[in-house]
Amino acid sequence: MKRLTLASDVEFEGLGLHTGVTVKVRVRPAEDGIHFRAGQHRWEARPENVTDTTRCTKLGEVSTIEHIMSAFAGLEITDVEIEVEGGELPALGGCSIGYVDAFRETGLKDLGEFEPKSPFKRVYLEADHVKIAIGKGDGHWGFTYDVGERWPHQQTFECPHIIDCYEKDIAPARTFALAEEIPMVVQMGLGKGLDESSALILGEGGYKNDARFQDEPARHKLLDFLGDLYLAGVPARLLNASATGSGHRTHVQAAKLLLEHLS
Repeated sequence: MKRLTLASDVEFEGLGLHTGVTVKVRVRPAEDGIHFRAGQHRWEARPENVTDTTRCTKLGEVSTIEHIMSAFAGLEITDVEIEVEGGELPALGGCSIGYVDAFRETGLKDLGEFEPKSPFKRVYLEADHVKIAIGKGDGHWGFTYDVGERWPHQQTFECPHIIDCYEKDIAPARTFALAEEIPMVVQMGLGKGLDESSALILGEGGYKNDARFQDEPARHKLLDFLGDLYLAGVPARLLNASATGSGHRTHVQAAKLLLEHLS
């Protein structure tokens, strides 16, 4: 497979998804993998460098990396340096399409070929109502969002070739919240960079604002799953992966297990 980086620097500025503070991000071409930098500190995008998974994935001192990591996975970008001012990635519409469009516009640069690793046996993670299964495959990914008796009950989105469908069917899917959870989210000081255009609100019997897809929550959860699992560095097209009811914590656990099972 090809190693890919950006043809030139790309800059983003906006409100941090959770902090609501203005943040600046510069994504630079690189040749030594994916790294995040804040000040003088630098962290490789690997699961062992994750420091928190409360409502987002935090790598070192940089929060909410899952959407940009998802964009890297969907575009098969392997080498970039992400410089962050403000401690968090911007909300940028609550999804990853803003990153995808910007990276497409600046262009990608071929760094040559590499021999990717793939798992030599299937990876399973099961706890309570969470199930994750990952194995060597051809890019068939799926996610089941399940809230039991509460609407929308169970949603499943599957993509037979995730790289082919990523930009159109996954990248635009926004983050979301259950209406009854919003007071708790506000009390925790989270989601300050979101509004009704960048976050989907799930009422007790329907969406409180306009959905981009009928099953947008399941699609966004797949977006997060892809981004978190890319911490293991395995190209998405070489895996078959499915998840039910999982979140950032179990995604990162699965990424660690995947690393342990690489041939």
